[in-house]
Amino acid sequence: MAGIDRYQFESDNTAAICPEAWTALAEANGASAAAYGEDKWTRRLFDRVREIFETDCEVFLVFNGTAANALVLAQLCRSFHSVICHERSHIDTDECSAPEFFSSGSKLLPTPGANGKLDLAQVEATVQQQHGVHSPKPRVISISQSTELGTVYRRDEIERIAEFARERSLFLHMDGARFANAVAALDCAPKTITWEAGVDALCFGGTKNGTAAGELVIFFKKELALEFEYRAKQAGQLASKMRFLAAPWSGLLSDSVWLDNARRANKRATTLANRLTAALGMSPVFPREASAVFLRMPEQLVVLLHRRGWHFYKFIEPDVYRLMCSWSVTERDIDDFIEDVTQAVSENSRAV
Repeated sequence: MAGIDRYQFESDNTAAICPEAWTALAEANGASAAAYGEDKWTRRLFDRVREIFETDCEVFLVFNGTAANALVLAQLCRSFHSVICHERSHIDTDECSAPEFFSSGSKLLPTPGANGKLDLAQVEATVQQQHGVHSPKPRVISISQSTELGTVYRRDEIERIAEFARERSLFLHMDGARFANAVAALDCAPKTITWEAGVDALCFGGTKNGTAAGELVIFFKKELALEFEYRAKQAGQLASKMRFLAAPWSGLLSDSVWLDNARRANKRATTLANRLTAALGMSPVFPREASAVFLRMPEQLVVLLHRRGWHFYKFIEPDVYRLMCSWSVTERDIDDFIEDVTQAVSENSRAV
């Protein structure tokens, strides 16, 4: 496979649109329709979201995950507030200060915790380090589900964080870019790890699950969504032809497509982790619970795999790499990768 660029394990952002989303998009392209979300596809999508979460929530559609997170946090915070998050959270490491920008200054307070999850003792220490009016006032706790390190919060973990938040008059935000993978991994009803567990607002990701663009913003406490549509419009997040964002989502959420996609991605990650462990004699760095595999690999091996066309990220210095499985990764993709890993290990051994 040398000379062929292979992006299957670089990110779930590299995957194609899934067939059901593509078909729904084509249907929406069949004729003219009302603009700015007044179309039947958008209405159908929002009704479907309420069915899936089994509650009357406020739902909005924005272009991407950064916008979703940033605008929700801006909605929940004032400029002198702060957001407590994990030190590996996407909002802190990969969103170019967008949450702070759109909130006019609300500070992110990154906090350590094992395996990508918040540690409430560390969160409490972070709260205690704030010095009254001299520090930004904590207002939101943000968690990622699944986490940036591929782990998953269980319901009881979310409930403890939510209780901690309520006792301190804080909101609980969930960055659900890979929410589908978490639901599939836990085999639970979506409500049990969101509003029933105490989550106030969810950013529900579709891009990593089979759509091309468009993320859902869901407020489980409807009063928190007051005038959010103005905030989204001001931020350039109101799509004039919203049906082209909504229709693929409707296809994704039809029947169990979104969960089937997530289950497939999680299953492939399990297979990949097991076969890499067998080939390299080393286990994943973090528990493999969703669709990501993190592995320590020597630089020589990584160089040889890159030469063979495989793209993947170094996630943590000096030697922890991430291999991400999307809905579209196949057994053949894994076979090809493991074959190249085996050959690269052999080649490296001969060189040594």
